[in-house]
Amino acid sequence: MKPEAVLWIYLVLLLAGGVFGFVKAKSKVSLIMSLVFGAILALCALGIIPGQFSGDVVLIALIIVFAKRFQKTRKLMPAGVMTLVTIAALMIRGMMLLG
Repeated sequence: MKPEAVLWIYLVLLLAGGVFGFVKAKSKVSLIMSLVFGAILALCALGIIPGQFSGDVVLIALIIVFAKRFQKTRKLMPAGVMTLVTIAALMIRGMMLLG
């Protein structure tokens, strides 16, 4: 598996979470942010945004966003889970890129 595949898998989870947040809580912010970050990750995965680590920079930004939300709400769903999933994606990509 290539490191870009991790971005595609993560992107699907991110978009699913945004749609779920919109359907369940009518959160337009969740939907819009998942679409924006999903588009940026797609551009990284396609190589349109250059740089071997450009996707990692986006994942780090998402870790910060989700961790701040988790710290504020103290709810495992969705911010806590997405923090952990994003950390896992970053770690898997790191192992693939370095190993």
